[in-house]
Formats: sequence, C-alpha cells, structure tokens
Amino acid sequence: MKIADFDYLLSEDLIAKRPLEDRSSSRLLVLHRNGAVEHRTFSDIVSYIDKGDMLIVNNTKVFPAKLIGLKKNGGSLEVLLVKEQSPGVWEVLSRGRYTGTLKFSDDFSAELLNGDTARFQDPGNLFGRIWKYGNMPLPPYIKRSPDAKDKETYQTTYAKKEGSIAAPTAGLHFTGQLLRKIASQGLKIRELTLHVGIGTFTPIRTENVEEHVMDTEYFEIAPELLSEIRDTKSSGHRVITVGTTTTRALEGFMSGHCTFFPQNGSIRGATNIFIHPGYSFKACDSLITNFHLPRSTPLMLVSALCGRGKILKAYQEAVAMRYRFLSYGDAMLIL
Repeated sequence: MKIADFDYLLSEDLIAKRPLEDRSSSRLLVLHRNGAVEHRTFSDIVSYIDKGDMLIVNNTKVFPAKLIGLKKNGGSLEVLLVKEQSPGVWEVLSRGRYTGTLKFSDDFSAELLNGDTARFQDPGNLFGRIWKYGNMPLPPYIKRSPDAKDKETYQTTYAKKEGSIAAPTAGLHFTGQLLRKIASQGLKIRELTLHVGIGTFTPIRTENVEEHVMDTEYFEIAPELLSEIRDTKSSGHRVITVGTTTTRALEGFMSGHCTFFPQNGSIRGATNIFIHPGYSFKACDSLITNFHLPRSTPLMLVSALCGRGKILKAYQEAVAMRYRFLSYGDAMLIL
C-alpha cells in the first residue's frame, strides 16, 4: 500500500479550533460495515449500544507538557516533554540543539543537552511545577496558543493516570451524565491506560505504508479485563473501544506486539503496533473515534477495521456536510 492511498482533501476551516460547550452535542457519523451512513448527535450513541456489550475507555490524563524557558542569552525556547527516562530526566522535543540552562521561573529550571534531553533540578515536585508553568500540548494543526481552559477541555471526564502528551480525543465527547445513562442500560464500562506519545502523531515519511515504524507507547491493562473481553465476545456481544489509543493497547497486547515490564497486579508494557489494512482484530468489534488527518496512522487503523474505500467515502460525505475534524471535532461510530 502507498501512503497516497489514504489521502483526502481537508480544508483548514473544517479543523475544529475549540471544543463545543456541551461535549455530547457534537455530531456523530455512524458508519455500518456495509457502507451505510447515518448522521446523528453523539448523545444518540446510546441507541447503538446493546445490553451486554462492553465499552472500553483510555483513562490516561494529559499533563501540560509544553514549557517555555529563557536561555542564558535571553532568548526563549519551547520544549515538549515526551518521555521520562529516569527521575528528573526527560526526552524532549525542541527547535535546534541547544545545550545549557533553560529557566522556566525563578524556582524552576532544567539543563538541556543537544535540545533533546532535559535534566530538571530538584525533581521532587516536578509535576506540581509542570502543572503550574506548563501549557497543554495542543496539536500543531490547532493554530492557536493553549489557554487555561484547555487544561479542562483537552481532557476526558474520566482521566485519572497522568502521562499523556495528547488527549485520547474520541473520549472527549463523553460527559459523566452520558456515561451513567449508558451504564444504566446494562452496558459494561471498563478502563485501561495507554499514555499517548508522539508515535500516534508522527507523520509517515515512507512511500510504502508497511515500511513505517511506530514509536512505543506505555500501557496498563488489568488481567480481569481480558477475561471479561473473552466472556463478552463468547456470549455474542460486542467489545466497543473508545479511540485508536484504546484499540492499540488491546490489540498490541493480544497480538503479542509488545514488551512487558515487571508488574504487580496490572499488566504493564509498551507497544509500537501499527494497525493498517490487512490486520485481523483480536478484541475490537466496534470503534468510537474522531476524524483523522489525511495520510495518518489513525486513519489507517480505522481503515483496517472497516475498509479503506468505505472510510474515505464516509470522510468525503463528512467534508461535504461540514463536520468538524480532528481533536476538538466531531465523532464517528464504526459498527
């Protein structure tokens, strides 16, 4: 497959810059496996979920991973915290290859090495200072500066475990009220954790899709969840995953495409699974997702579930009907 096979025309004005006030009032495109499309509101999703089905969400919590500091010469530099390598030492992304002190406040600084490693002084209360001085890492296609409100809106209502540098955006549509309504209908709602890293958003730079290699992302899955998934599927009900990150965590584990860490209770590991057409899903039967960038790995994942032609045709219809695209945009349910 060629990366060009997953292209479509997306105009700038369809990219949502801010979320709706009511999370569950976004539009919902329902795509059936036979290619049929329905246009609904996200709160209508209860009509498509049956008693005995299982809804699995990613409870990761986004932290304000963008920090702006001053260099010794007075110039400013923005860094994105990507991954903690050891206590107080982080892999970062920044422009250039700056080596030296970067000062974020009078009591908060770091030593940068080659622009890609940051060693923080006094890492004891590091996350407290990150939350105080950092900004939410909005994707670059949202062409505005993050503000204080994004610390609430660029976060699912069920976010618990801190560690993501991007939101699992399919979950942004759920309110507590909607989740309670879904649970009251006899649907099992379960959680796992996958900390979203740069791998989910790294552009594919190879002409052939199969040559792309994903970066690894950390996950945690409770062992009892795996038993419940097997029971749900064996009883003829569906496993509905919320977002491509939830899907990658489950499929990465169930396909053996992961590495494991020493564990105490939960299954902990990292996966770099790249799901594209031709993949056979082990857990996911249906998927709730947002609309993804052209030529992106999440677009290839949803194409693997429903077929590239059907996905691109549905996207063309969404463009024509002026759906809101990407992280703060509208949603799709693939049945």
